[in-house]
Amino acid sequence: MRELLFLAHRLPYPPNKGDKIRSWHILRYLSRHFRVHLGCFIDDDDDWRHTKSVADLCASTRFIDLPRGAARWRAMQALLSRQAMSVQYYRDARLLQWVDGLLADGKVRHALAFSGPMAQYIDGSAGRSLHRVIDFVDVDSDKWRQYGDSKPWPMSLLYRREAQLLLQYERHIAQQFTAASFVSSAEATLFRQCAPMARRKTGYFNNGVDTAYFTPMAAQPAIYPHGVQALVFTGAMDYWPNIDAVQWFVRHVWPALRRQFPRLRFYIVGSAPVPAVTALARVAGVVVTGKVPDIRPYLAGAALAVAPLRIARGVQNKVLEAMAMGKIVLATPQALEGIAAQPGLELLLARDDAEFIHHAARVLRHAQDDAAERSCAAMGAAARQLVLQDYDWDRNLRGLGAMLGLPTDAVAGGAAAPPQPAREPST
Repeated sequence: MRELLFLAHRLPYPPNKGDKIRSWHILRYLSRHFRVHLGCFIDDDDDWRHTKSVADLCASTRFIDLPRGAARWRAMQALLSRQAMSVQYYRDARLLQWVDGLLADGKVRHALAFSGPMAQYIDGSAGRSLHRVIDFVDVDSDKWRQYGDSKPWPMSLLYRREAQLLLQYERHIAQQFTAASFVSSAEATLFRQCAPMARRKTGYFNNGVDTAYFTPMAAQPAIYPHGVQALVFTGAMDYWPNIDAVQWFVRHVWPALRRQFPRLRFYIVGSAPVPAVTALARVAGVVVTGKVPDIRPYLAGAALAVAPLRIARGVQNKVLEAMAMGKIVLATPQALEGIAAQPGLELLLARDDAEFIHHAARVLRHAQDDAAERSCAAMGAAARQLVLQDYDWDRNLRGLGAMLGLPTDAVAGGAAAPPQPAREPST
């Protein structure tokens, strides 16, 4: 069986946020076709208890503790040089030593780096003999550019610097590696524009959704008080685009909706809410739950799932999961990047606060109207059908298999996947 080195910036388990969902499914797929040697960082102490679940799929593993304070200090040191902070953040001599030792005997012929910074470990002479694929996932340099455009000075200067240096690094890696992948056609197209010299190496494979888990279900009365209509936002609440999204929504959309619907509640459901998020609970009708054992009841009982993201790259799992449950999603164009859904048929699109208020009020008003309720149900059914059609993990991961040079029969095949663990809100 072929040997493959898989490098990830975070333990690919449990699949409770966007990057871990993708890396977990990638690991499961790779383990069916390769003897996988996994090297990754652990930046959450709680993740150490999950290492066995990951190691069971691997031929060997190297888990490296990543204290965030020390990593941030390394990143700040990059300011003294012409290096991207993101790359320096994940630089570690222990992991490099393990990789060099693993590659020394020449048995490992394939490598996959998950996220740009992990490519640094196979960018040297030892990596040149490998069939190397980099899964950038998103065009991270463009996300930093968006941060720079939205933050005041001096942070805007720092973020723009990072965008420039990270793009230089991304271009270099894409040229050196065999193939570069992204999470959607839109991300791949953007990167081809940013790095035309690597356009022929650039491809993508879509994320997927576990549609057996995220499936339409009856609302559970215990989640929301009787007689309350709820809007819900799900996601990791220490992630800045999510923080910005709920702050903007509460500031610009919520007051008008609350005046029209006094019993309306806005639930912010997700782990690790920062103080800026918990402070929103002081606004009438806003509820911040923190981490919950299962987000599905919150989605099932909500009148709308909202995704008011103003900064986004890649594909938003929160949107796909709500659609898979047959819910109406009201989202910004940024939240729909990479999702081929038709506004008005499979979801609702809002470009500004006025459109958010209009669409949300229309759905809420029609909640008691039978004809309108049937229309909402039809949109939810269409949303789920789209997810079933375009976001199947096993089917989409065949694109990764092709990039890794697997034979066609191997790309399409594979044994049954192991059972999925319990989910928490994803980014």
